[in-house]
Amino acid sequence: MKKTLYLLIITIVIASCSKSDDKRERNPYLTDPLVSLNLNLNLPEYNPLRFPGNYVIVNQGIKGIVVYCVSEQLYLAFDLTDPNHVPSNCSRMDIDGITASCPCPNDENSYYITSGRHISEPDLKYPMQQYSAERNGNNVIINN
Repeated sequence: MKKTLYLLIITIVIASCSKSDDKRERNPYLTDPLVSLNLNLNLPEYNPLRFPGNYVIVNQGIKGIVVYCVSEQLYLAFDLTDPNHVPSNCSRMDIDGITASCPCPNDENSYYITSGRHISEPDLKYPMQQYSAERNGNNVIINN
């Protein structure tokens, strides 16, 4: 009885460690650049992040990172390269309101900077590459 119970527990542990739990598919177009930012909200260039609905763009990541303030404690950070094709000279997205759009010719990819999801095909297209964003005192820490 003990051997059967022991074997059952080992089987459950091994099954729970399966890689199939990671439902997020790796984007073949993008790399994972090392990102480590500390945005001091007392500095004028990051002051907009004190207010919900505002964003700033910083020059790190693949093509820059947009940091969006959802609330005083919740921030989102996404890379500005279009995640649905290989980075190129034109793949840095432009922001208009809460929408990031790729300016490449014959490319109509647009994403919400509030979620990173593709606007017209959220289940078929890769989402924007997201970074961890956390507020700590008067700083917003962005990293991966």
